[in-house]
Amino acid sequence: MPEQPTPTPTSVERISLDLSARAAAVALRVARLLERTCSEEAGGPAASFLHEWADATRTRAAAIRGSAPLDRNPLDRLLDHYRISPPEAELVLLAGLPEEHEGLARTFRSMHPRGDARPSVGLAALLAEHAGGEPDDSGRPRDRVALRGLLHEGAAVRAGLLVLTGDGPFHECSLGLADQLWEALHGHPAWPASLDRVDPGPPVAGLDGWLELAEIRRAVTALRSSAPRLLLVAARDETVALSRCTALAAAAGRGLVAARACADDPNALGLLGLHAAVRDRLPLLLVPPRLSGAAPVTPAPRRLPGPLLVCAAPGAVRPGAGRPVLTVPVGPVGVADRRAAWRAALPHAREYAPELAARHPLDPALTAQVALDLGGPADGDDRGPHAPADVSAAIRARAGALLPPGVDLIGPRADRSRLVLDEEASTQLRDAIARLRHQAVVLDEWGLREAARASRGVRLLLTGPPGTGKSLAAEVLATEAGRDLLLVDGSELVSKYIGETEKNLAACFEVAERTQAVFLLDEADALFGARTEISEANDRFANMETAYLLQRLDRFDGLAVLTTNLRQNIDAAFIRRMDFVVEFPLPDEDARLRMWDLHLPAQVRAADVDLRALARCYPVPGGWIRNAVIAAAFRAADGERKVGRAHLVQAVRREYAKAGRPFPGEPPTSDGAPVDRRAARALAEAAARPKSSPAPTRAPTQKESS
Repeated sequence: MPEQPTPTPTSVERISLDLSARAAAVALRVARLLERTCSEEAGGPAASFLHEWADATRTRAAAIRGSAPLDRNPLDRLLDHYRISPPEAELVLLAGLPEEHEGLARTFRSMHPRGDARPSVGLAALLAEHAGGEPDDSGRPRDRVALRGLLHEGAAVRAGLLVLTGDGPFHECSLGLADQLWEALHGHPAWPASLDRVDPGPPVAGLDGWLELAEIRRAVTALRSSAPRLLLVAARDETVALSRCTALAAAAGRGLVAARACADDPNALGLLGLHAAVRDRLPLLLVPPRLSGAAPVTPAPRRLPGPLLVCAAPGAVRPGAGRPVLTVPVGPVGVADRRAAWRAALPHAREYAPELAARHPLDPALTAQVALDLGGPADGDDRGPHAPADVSAAIRARAGALLPPGVDLIGPRADRSRLVLDEEASTQLRDAIARLRHQAVVLDEWGLREAARASRGVRLLLTGPPGTGKSLAAEVLATEAGRDLLLVDGSELVSKYIGETEKNLAACFEVAERTQAVFLLDEADALFGARTEISEANDRFANMETAYLLQRLDRFDGLAVLTTNLRQNIDAAFIRRMDFVVEFPLPDEDARLRMWDLHLPAQVRAADVDLRALARCYPVPGGWIRNAVIAAAFRAADGERKVGRAHLVQAVRREYAKAGRPFPGEPPTSDGAPVDRRAARALAEAAARPKSSPAPTRAPTQKESS
């Protein structure tokens, strides 16, 4: 039978056997020590086993070395990175021997004064003594003195690579290694249980322009250096921060090892640095979100000799004084990069990239997430694979999972034809869209951001009585801007618990920034009421909420629309921050006629419906008209006929009843004859009044009605 060819060993096998062979050399030194200091009966079996294991291991390693070139061992990378001396390297190999074979663990347990399956400090001292060191002036071998110094202040101990355990005398302590480090040195993906590992993911497209910034080039240079430095990447969205760190590392020609841990825990940071060095990667620390009111933490990277990347929310980390700090700006990306991100994320829909970049100017990291949600091209979709509507739905679905109660993310459908406004209000809404659309030209190309200190974003306050079209106007703005609408009910976000209101608003702003949706805060007076004198603790916290929301509005670079029925209750500082304040008064007769005609199509009207008479008789807001038309239509449908005058009058009567206002009576019939005295008297008074006189709002008395 022909001889089977020997399979070529893998890289991990070569690395693992090379490490075992280096440990075997230390095992032979232990065997010779046993032969020299113990009787044949006491030390013979242990020495024989050590010889057998070491010889077999070195033979296998030699065969692999001859079959293929050996990659640089992770142990060499670790020793070089932390500048570990050769005597300390011997101690590291000695501490790792019990992990090599169960027989070795039993051997060390038999030699340990406390029965531990690890080598003791006393065994290491005996090895140092028999290494041929000359005694000092007191007669003690110099290597034993040096060993004590290494185990107290050597580089391996300071880095946490070599660990002393046990509470007995010094020489009865055990030598161990950092958690899971020996398995990682063997080339396996071992990871300590105390560290929450995070996958930073591959680099994303769309960051080329960002990488060309001067601050980013300095950060890349720092990552290429071995000098100790802390690079702080502050971003509210962890996904965005991770993608920027991945891009930095890729530009520096390095990989990343990321974990979530407490920044002020030196043991956790030291463990992260060791496992990053073994893998020849840069360590990346993700700082967990801090609790409301908690102070910023100061990283403790003293055990890390090289650069450390830190991702945290703004204000969560306070750099210490012991290490140079470089702040990495996240910042928005340009139009060209956003288009590149969409083309890379959705290669089957490259033709939609300009439209998607304009409608959804997401960070490239979030663009990649949307592509992951969409998966492959949709089967049987006439619009083609991943049409813009599919992308919008995916963005809406992902963002909706982050929203607190009382908040909805919707796709707007209303257009300007549905909005009945005077010329001034219509002009202000058009100007708001123009300001949003031309921010890049005016602020960046024309330089007004620096010259006039103009800020990004557009902020509108819509004021007026209920039902006058404020929410509809916000939906129209979202439609014309080509963006989704984030509808926030201010009254539902306010919480009696301290800090909860800010937390809810922060989640809303985060979704609005992620999706670039139009931010609609309804009933804003519930949140932005006028600040008061502090007479009790609740006043102080209410003022803090107002100040926090003002700051978030200032930082929001999208379109924010806030509505209120009570402008007089809004804080003056809030009014000053608005770019537009648009009044929505009660509609006049002509506007009401347009609304009746808009909401009630001619094909469903009965012959006895006189829209002009309805508009003249009922001075109501547009919301009432819409509700009355819908209610009348359903009542007419129940009788299988068109919407008639009686249906509409009854529906309007109910709207007056809901508002607790007296019903003014029925309008005249189509031939001009009044239906009742109340309507006739109301029409006569309206005809006799001057045009400038306001209509009376009182109800007819019982005597007048009769």
